[in-house]
Amino acid sequence: MRKFKKFLLVLVLLIVVLAIALFAYIFHLKPKYEGELQLKNLEKETTVYFDEFGVPHIYANSEKDAMTALGYVHAQERLWQMELLRRIAPGRLAEIFGSVALKNDKFFAGIGIEEASAKAIAKLDKNSESYKLTQAYLDGINQYLEEGVTPVEFTLVGVKKEKFTIKDVYNIFGYMSFSFAMAQKTDPLLTEIRNKYGVEYLKDLGIEGEFNTTQLKSSKENIGEYTEISKSITALLDKSPIPPFIGSNSWVAGPHKTKSGKVIFANDPHIGFSQPATWYEAHIVTPKHELYGCYLAGTPFPLLAHNRDYAYGLTMFENDDIDFYQERTLGGDPNQYETPTGFGKYEIRKKTIKVKDTSDVVLTIKSSRHGPIMNDFLEHLDRKKPIAMSWTYTREPIQILDAVYGLSHAKSKDDFRKAVQLVAAPGLNVMYGDAKGNVAWWATGKLYKHNKGVNTFLILDGTSGKDDITEYLDFSKNPSSENPKWGYVYSANNQPEAVDGYLYPGYYLPEDRAKRISSLMDAKSDWDKEAVSKMIYDNTSPIAPGTAQNLISSLDNSKLSAEEKQVIEVLKSWKGTTNLEDVAPTIYNKWIYLYMKNTFEDEMGKDNFDLFLGTHIGKQVIARQVANENSVWWDNIKTKNVKETRTAIVSKSFHEAVAALQKQLGNTITDWNWGKVHTVEHEHPLGKIAALRKLFNVGPFDSPGSNEVINNLFFGFNEEGKYHVKGGPSTRRIVDFSDIENSWSILPTGQSGNPFSKHYQDQAIMYNEGKFRKMKLNKEEIIKTSTKLILKPKN
Repeated sequence: MRKFKKFLLVLVLLIVVLAIALFAYIFHLKPKYEGELQLKNLEKETTVYFDEFGVPHIYANSEKDAMTALGYVHAQERLWQMELLRRIAPGRLAEIFGSVALKNDKFFAGIGIEEASAKAIAKLDKNSESYKLTQAYLDGINQYLEEGVTPVEFTLVGVKKEKFTIKDVYNIFGYMSFSFAMAQKTDPLLTEIRNKYGVEYLKDLGIEGEFNTTQLKSSKENIGEYTEISKSITALLDKSPIPPFIGSNSWVAGPHKTKSGKVIFANDPHIGFSQPATWYEAHIVTPKHELYGCYLAGTPFPLLAHNRDYAYGLTMFENDDIDFYQERTLGGDPNQYETPTGFGKYEIRKKTIKVKDTSDVVLTIKSSRHGPIMNDFLEHLDRKKPIAMSWTYTREPIQILDAVYGLSHAKSKDDFRKAVQLVAAPGLNVMYGDAKGNVAWWATGKLYKHNKGVNTFLILDGTSGKDDITEYLDFSKNPSSENPKWGYVYSANNQPEAVDGYLYPGYYLPEDRAKRISSLMDAKSDWDKEAVSKMIYDNTSPIAPGTAQNLISSLDNSKLSAEEKQVIEVLKSWKGTTNLEDVAPTIYNKWIYLYMKNTFEDEMGKDNFDLFLGTHIGKQVIARQVANENSVWWDNIKTKNVKETRTAIVSKSFHEAVAALQKQLGNTITDWNWGKVHTVEHEHPLGKIAALRKLFNVGPFDSPGSNEVINNLFFGFNEEGKYHVKGGPSTRRIVDFSDIENSWSILPTGQSGNPFSKHYQDQAIMYNEGKFRKMKLNKEEIIKTSTKLILKPKN
């Protein structure tokens, strides 16, 4: 008995010791929000106030000191995120994740972002302010890397620490630019449809721009092979530990549209959700410069920001800046290919990819005059039929560092416009508003033209030169609007109006959000911050009720059960809202999915149909194709001696939808609430492991919003009928120049990427409920509500 008691005592003591050790380890891992630290290369003492949401307010004697401090505090919250982001473009994820990341590495190593970065860095002016401040920011990161706490993810995965360099900054911007693009998901799929069924099947997909009716107003041969490109790249981006950029909303109300007579700026870029979230907020104050910005991990200047003088943000332009070319290799010599002037030699480079716990992989990459040959780094592509990728980002000079420095240091609207012109890719709508009453937007990107009749949504001919780019447009031809007479500017990834009669091709999103924003803005001229905050969280589609009515009118009413008639009544009274308690969106989305499945899957096949659902064209087609009684897609090509009609497909889909919802949610229709099927979980890369999910992931939460409402919490359709939100507003920002010190923001989870920080998820519930917090500029208020970390020069 004594031995047993002794054993129990030892066991209890051991548990206590382990608990104390674990507590001490967790406490050790937490970010440092107060006290004193010494940093090298600081000229003067710098103070960082962390407000109640962990936002650092950095007060420094010089901008160089402020950037060193920013790098340090950014790294203590987001070093793991920085590490992942810098590894994607050069193909270095397999070094830490092993062979599971090899496909991703091969692709990104192959498309040439790292090489384009090196060329751009070689041309940098080392005496420029943008370069010197970037180096100061990197110095801050590296000092934390050397002296700060090692993130728990580094320990779990086994990451070897390496200094950050300016090459990492460029590679991060390069990945961001690629994730904007849609051509890689769309062009190969459309080419296969054309080759297999003919151009008639493309007409209903609107690839000539027929569906882009709500336009952004300017004030100025191997059938089965092509879709392997779409499948491979879509899978890579879906499985990436860092999510892609998707869409966005922004609108800027000029003085004549607001109650105060001052500009109100609103922006919510749409990005795939992850944990930590995309943006890190920071406020910098020096004697000559002040800026409150949202920063990407590992980058020194914010893409979204404001101060007392101006505000800026962005949405995705969605222009087409990637073209694919079918090349023809010389028979007998795989290193030569056909050009308009004879045969030329491929450029060949080799790249070594290190893979954790196994041997290195040597990748051989060939490039034609159009770009890298994708067959070298994507599986299932016939090497004898090479396809080259021509991408503006790697083809044109990269001046992204000077561009983002210029945006964050502009002294006037003209300065700002000059900085915008430096961005060749990605295509962005850069939004602007200032204290002087100016509002504007400019589309960035080096735009270009092809010969008339060349459809850049398809794989092009690389041999003759007839499908090559024929003209690059001057920036003055880019869509834009400055102080328009209607009093506001806006963007929701919709098609801009023609410039000089030319509609620029792109992968624009449906008109739902654009139409909702413009109709709300047109309806009143007394906007204030509170009204704008309700609008940015708006969950209403102006298009979906009309689409539902088209579906209802196409039904065969003679075969409806009593329960099905009740379902129809719910849809008939629907105003397009997608709030948690609504029933209609649950019915509508199930019906839409099954209507699309029964309409398109017979021709496309299951895999290609799933791809199609993930494209912007797949979203665009819904409202238009439903209304076209004579669409060739209605007929099911797999049924013999029967030609299906719209009524047959729509009715079949409706019966299946009701049956599926009854099985999933029960027979009581009023219980089919949207919040039961539309949920969000912010997933950390290590949260995919079941044992680590609760530690690293945030959520799940029942979620309002939907695809293509202003509160665009988007999801993919599926058989299951549970809509797991893939992404949405990466921040919601409202800058009110009548009350600049009380502008508002919110992040999806929190400031910190450290799971042991109190700021890891302290905004998640507020975000989900459409609430906001202050972006503080008033020093006295900041000091009263903050902890203080003093950074002193290290002798």
